[in-house]
Amino acid sequence: MSSQRTSDKSGSHFESALEKRVLRKVMRRVIPLIAIMYFVNYLDRTNIGIAGPAGMNDELGLSASQFGFAAGIFFFGYLLLEVPSNLALHRFGARRWLARILISWGVVASLMAFVSSPFWLYVARFFLGVAEAGFFPGIILYLTYWFPVSVRARATALFFLAIPMSNVIGAPASSLLVNLGEQLFSGWSGWRFMLFVEGLPAIVLGFVCLAFLTDRPQDAAWLDQQERDWLQTRMDAEASRTATAHHHSVRSSLSNPRVWALGFVYFGGVYGLYAVGFFLPTIIKGFSQQFGTEFSIVEVGLITAIPYVFGAVAMFLWSRHGDLTGERVWHVAIPLFVGGVSIAVALYLSTPLATMVAVTFACMGICCALPCFWPLPQTFLTGAAAAAGIALINTIGNSGGFLAPYITGVLSDFTGSSTAGMWAVGACMVAAGVVALLLRGLRPAR
Repeated sequence: MSSQRTSDKSGSHFESALEKRVLRKVMRRVIPLIAIMYFVNYLDRTNIGIAGPAGMNDELGLSASQFGFAAGIFFFGYLLLEVPSNLALHRFGARRWLARILISWGVVASLMAFVSSPFWLYVARFFLGVAEAGFFPGIILYLTYWFPVSVRARATALFFLAIPMSNVIGAPASSLLVNLGEQLFSGWSGWRFMLFVEGLPAIVLGFVCLAFLTDRPQDAAWLDQQERDWLQTRMDAEASRTATAHHHSVRSSLSNPRVWALGFVYFGGVYGLYAVGFFLPTIIKGFSQQFGTEFSIVEVGLITAIPYVFGAVAMFLWSRHGDLTGERVWHVAIPLFVGGVSIAVALYLSTPLATMVAVTFACMGICCALPCFWPLPQTFLTGAAAAAGIALINTIGNSGGFLAPYITGVLSDFTGSSTAGMWAVGACMVAAGVVALLLRGLRPAR
């Protein structure tokens, strides 16, 4: 009996050591590449926020509502092809499909530098969305092929760090590119130079993706045979348990009320993310009228980065806590409540410092909610149903990417200030938190 217990303990220790070794290798191989891809992705879709106050709005004659429409029309094309693109990734493999997405969006992002009117800006942003369609839900689906449920929020958070880091690094870098372009080209605007240059890395990454990305654990030559077998068996077992418990087809996943409810929860987080992302540089530049302060375009970029530094740290620690406790719903709802309330509070503070502190709390709330959200749909969707359901949730959520900048811009034009638009953002985030709590019966699969 004693020898049996010793054998069990030895086997358990071996299994634990093998799990740690395999997941460490997967983290090092998979996460850095997809995080860099998402960094460039998020930068290319949001750098219009730097371009606007850096001369684009004046040169093209854009009002606040037109700027908001240009920022948001990206999501028309993006959402149109989201579900079919994710199903194509599930069928053809992540390596080829993600490479196709990267190269096509990089070409369109660089061509956006040549727009000559609001109409052509709208067209370019629309086709940028078409080119990018399926990238984000494809990555979320890809993570389900490689990471067990017990570490998935942490893995998702490491991938999501690209969002705050694209602002921590990207906003100042974009501002510097604007300045550099103005110095190098007397007949070409700095914002055009910035857009052109920032589209190029996506094209390069497309070819890197073809060379280095691996579709499934059984294809991973960088794992030894024992490691490949263990990981593939673990992932197949989790997928089988989920499929057995829930029996969702592609069609049923698209009509499932929980999928639509989760779509609204994600909508609230995305609404806050893009409202802050697109309009924060404009709000900071507006401090000159509100508080009598003046900032250069580089200083605006640096100040824009500050909330995202705190957001990145909070995101990692909060998602790690979610994995350790196994609790998901409150880890989504609490940050949404904090972020929604902080946005409202920021409207009534009397100094730039106090306003930026409140905006920082809002940013931390948004950053904490998003990676903790994605393990929720993965508790009852698998296979092709997961591909379709995750894409639909992302489609519903990212409609906030259009509505947030557009509604914020319209309300700003109508009222003459950003107050009403920011109140709408805060209310939407709080409502999403309430819906998340209504889903607290949804438990992660272990």
